[in-house]
Amino acid sequence: MLTNLMYVTIYVTDQDRALEFYTEGLGLEKRLDFPGPDGRFLTVGVPGSPVQIILWSHAAAAGQPGAGGAPGPLILESDDLRKDFEAMRGRGVVFEESEPVDYPFGVRVEAVDPDGNRVSLRQQRQP
Repeated sequence: MLTNLMYVTIYVTDQDRALEFYTEGLGLEKRLDFPGPDGRFLTVGVPGSPVQIILWSHAAAAGQPGAGGAPGPLILESDDLRKDFEAMRGRGVVFEESEPVDYPFGVRVEAVDPDGNRVSLRQQRQP
């Protein structure tokens, strides 16, 4: 029986640049970083969450998300998205929208990492 979501992989062309974006830009924490037989195994995660995001070195344009409208390969949840948006924007994170957008399900905004991967940020609507 499956018990947990362990890893999600984001393909990047420069692991150090990606690490800086995901830790210093989005505020995630570095978890694992060691050389392996197939390359550097580098992970980050949301503080307090068991799920880790693998920042896997891959050729340019590999694993690129679809065009606008499709969710990014990574969706992160916030309890105060507008506040987090301002903090991230202040740290240089690039967003597709100028401000978070209200939807029936809550609030959303799309960040873009240095490789063009869309990172969806969401806040659920409270009942």
